[in-house]
Amino acid sequence: MPTIRVMTVDDHRVVRAGLAAMLAGAPDIALVGEAADGREAVERYAALRPDVVLMDLRMPHMGGVAAIRAIRQDDPAARIIALTMYDGDVDIHRALTAGASGYLAKDVPVDELASAIRAVAAGRRAIPPAVARALAEYAPRVDLTDREVEVLRLVAKGLSNSEVASVLGLAAGTAKVHLQHIFQKLDTEDRTEAVTVALQRGYLHLDD
Repeated sequence: MPTIRVMTVDDHRVVRAGLAAMLAGAPDIALVGEAADGREAVERYAALRPDVVLMDLRMPHMGGVAAIRAIRQDDPAARIIALTMYDGDVDIHRALTAGASGYLAKDVPVDELASAIRAVAAGRRAIPPAVARALAEYAPRVDLTDREVEVLRLVAKGLSNSEVASVLGLAAGTAKVHLQHIFQKLDTEDRTEAVTVALQRGYLHLDD
């Protein structure tokens, strides 16, 4: 059986070390490289051309979705699994739309991770049933803009409209207008509900 060459991408050294340890027990899988952010991942992919990439989604300099898109633009045959601790339906949809062949949680058992790598290397998709259900229930929505996400992130930290405007350098009433648009797009009625829905859908994360 030919060896499957894998590259890991994560901004946490301990996560990369953990993945290396997990894969060490699979005789048909070899770790050939790693990267600490999306920008480095694109460069390392071009140099190594691994069979499968395990890609975190939230990293500095260039996020995982942008890195997936860049790698696939350079090599349409690239096979990438989004491996992340987040499971918001927006995260899943963006990763798969960008070209990922699979989506797994970081706490996945080692045998499931190895099976996913083998499946993706063989040209199949690796999407657990729970993720498939989330995708089936995903309804196209009007996406939040980057500015709206910035506003909502500050609202989640407890800032008032005037404080949000001050932090972002906006006119006093502009933050309120952004918030009204957010309520409409998320179909929510107040700040607390908007933050809750944004967390569920993957626009915001608990460590933001």
